[in-house]
Amino acid sequence: MRREDYQNMDMVERLIYGPKHWANLGMAAANILVFAVTAYFGLDTARMLEYGAAFTPYILEGEYYRLFTSMFLHFNLQHLVSNMIMLVFLGDYLERFVGKARYLAIYLIGGLGGNLLSMAWELRTGEMAVSAGASGAVFAVVGGILALLIVHRGKLADLTLRRVALMAILSVAYGFSSYGINNAAHIGGLIAGFLTALLLYRRGSRRYGENCVSERGAGW
Repeated sequence: MRREDYQNMDMVERLIYGPKHWANLGMAAANILVFAVTAYFGLDTARMLEYGAAFTPYILEGEYYRLFTSMFLHFNLQHLVSNMIMLVFLGDYLERFVGKARYLAIYLIGGLGGNLLSMAWELRTGEMAVSAGASGAVFAVVGGILALLIVHRGKLADLTLRRVALMAILSVAYGFSSYGINNAAHIGGLIAGFLTALLLYRRGSRRYGENCVSERGAGW
């Protein structure tokens, strides 16, 4: 693909026609597959607990796997779609610049960080709830992009620090204005993703834009 053709594409065209980022698409596919299976058997609270949703009392009893499994569970289709739209577009940017391994580290560590902060908040407030969703990991992706933008002095491809920071602020604010949103997981994921990206990413480890437009490159 020629560089000028690639740069003239809009965001959706780049996702469809540009080089694919398989780690990000794999995470999205895993979430969709898990939802399809769990939706077939039912998505009430009791079943979500059986599937591995996060619940602080159970985690404290030793069911630590819930910190991980809950990241791939969703309560309904709207919950899934809202997370996957954000993940597919923003995750593609992140994997493009950090590579598959670092992307997965940011996604998974960030998601776990969000669940840990959520659990800590529940222990402080005493209000326990069954929680699930990829939003902590999705916010980790946002945090990772913010870290890269800071490293690159506020601009990376067609992203700017101001634009992504505003989106992050509005997303967090929306969570606080809505019912049933795990805001601690969002904030925890954002912070954990930001810190993980700073630790893993080196500006000199990949020349800016090197693989952005080549036929074997990953991303748009």
